[in-house]
Amino acid sequence: MIDIHSHLLYGLDDGARSFDISLEMAKMAQESGTTDIVATPHANSAFDFAPDLIAGRIQELQAAAGDGIKIHRGCDCHLSVQNIQAAMREPERFSINGLCYLLVEFPEESLFQGSEQIFKSLKSVGLTPIVTHPERNAHLASDIPRLRRWVESGIPLQITAQSILSDFGPGIARWCLDVMKEGLVHFVASDAHDLLRRPPKLDRAWTFLAGKFGEAYAEALLNDHPRAVIEGEPLDIRPFRPEAPKKRRWFQFGA
Repeated sequence: MIDIHSHLLYGLDDGARSFDISLEMAKMAQESGTTDIVATPHANSAFDFAPDLIAGRIQELQAAAGDGIKIHRGCDCHLSVQNIQAAMREPERFSINGLCYLLVEFPEESLFQGSEQIFKSLKSVGLTPIVTHPERNAHLASDIPRLRRWVESGIPLQITAQSILSDFGPGIARWCLDVMKEGLVHFVASDAHDLLRRPPKLDRAWTFLAGKFGEAYAEALLNDHPRAVIEGEPLDIRPFRPEAPKKRRWFQFGA
């Protein structure tokens, strides 16, 4: 599995608090089946985004974690005027591996005005925004028609693994199931912050999705689509619906 959203690097935001925790998080991710993980520190009003420092932390952590898991560079980019302008000037600054996909996080207190135009502007410089955890943003979650328009225009959504497992409540889990059935979800990621409350594990999510919608759907959201992101490859961003589960056939034996 490939995890495109995590706060794995220590001392940069509200994620890992120490190098030891970063290393344990990397080991936990690997042991639960993750082969690649993107370190996506916040870029917002509370935390400065320092690419050189991030690159150094990744190199340090990769050396200690070994070859069993590959750590990639990214950003949890808060949609602010400053960040949008910076991304327009330097598209590779916040994007995953400096390529063409960018995680964007909406403010929780209000819906950023002119979102569609912002997406168009980012696309004009070669960036494809990925909207992170809309299920945990009340303004986004309450406007599924808007999310549907975004997906239909080529803006994919990423939801959090714990959300579909009811760890954030049954209401959020039901919301996730509804939008997945509509085909509005292209990625599931951990958004890991620590070892206990927000761990870097995707195995339970894979098992849940495979059981609910089939292994092909789980593979798409947790491997195929994320791989396109870390490699900067094109991704068909249209409504991606899971196949309807096959009806079980019942046979009567005996006379």
